[in-house]
Amino acid sequence: MKTAIIALLIVSLPITGLAFGAEGDVMEKHRALDQKQESIMTIAAFTANGDLAKLKASLNEGLDAGLSVNEIKEILVQMYAYAGFPRSLNGLGTFMAVMDERQAKGIKDVMGKEASPLPADLNRDEYGAKVRAQLGGLDKIPPPAKWQEFSPVIDSFLKEHLFADIFVRDVLTFQQRELATIAALSSMPGLDGPLSFHLGAAMNTGMTEAQMEDFIAVIQSRVGAREAENANQVLEKVLAARAAK
Repeated sequence: MKTAIIALLIVSLPITGLAFGAEGDVMEKHRALDQKQESIMTIAAFTANGDLAKLKASLNEGLDAGLSVNEIKEILVQMYAYAGFPRSLNGLGTFMAVMDERQAKGIKDVMGKEASPLPADLNRDEYGAKVRAQLGGLDKIPPPAKWQEFSPVIDSFLKEHLFADIFVRDVLTFQQRELATIAALSSMPGLDGPLSFHLGAAMNTGMTEAQMEDFIAVIQSRVGAREAENANQVLEKVLAARAAK
């Protein structure tokens, strides 16, 4: 993915294989991301930035695309780790209203699988440390960074809760969780550091450069040009660093 191509992507989205309707809706045309993946992105983004009107539309789109009720619940719950409880709870409240409306229309949505019970002997600190290292593309848990030594408690919360309690739940795959995460972080300002880590993590779960191009295109068309431009700048640095290794 060359810089010139990415710059052109921001200006002219159809190079990614996306076409747009009269009202700017994204329509499928040889996309690298499927409709379920796009719905994961928009549900996460609009939960994180608090745009509940757009979230409502995205929730309906996600259900129509085949996301289960429990998969969407899982996305909304995960968002509290990145956007806070108020945004997550607002998202869940919006989803409850959407479900009521769909049920009143006689629409029967698939509930989907529940999370498997956690192993009784799960070492949350160890599990979370391994997951974080895996997402970072590392084979081994690295020595503590300065911020971990400065505040061991936040490091414990990240390992034991975010990367253990949440990521161990098998309703969503790691790739789906990372797709939701980068969409959420891209929709909120001032988070280039975490966004950089999670863009790399998304690719470490198997997302391709073509899918990352589509990711930027969806942010551009559905969230905003400013958010897409910033996310693209962070992505370029991530790709350059990966190419240099």
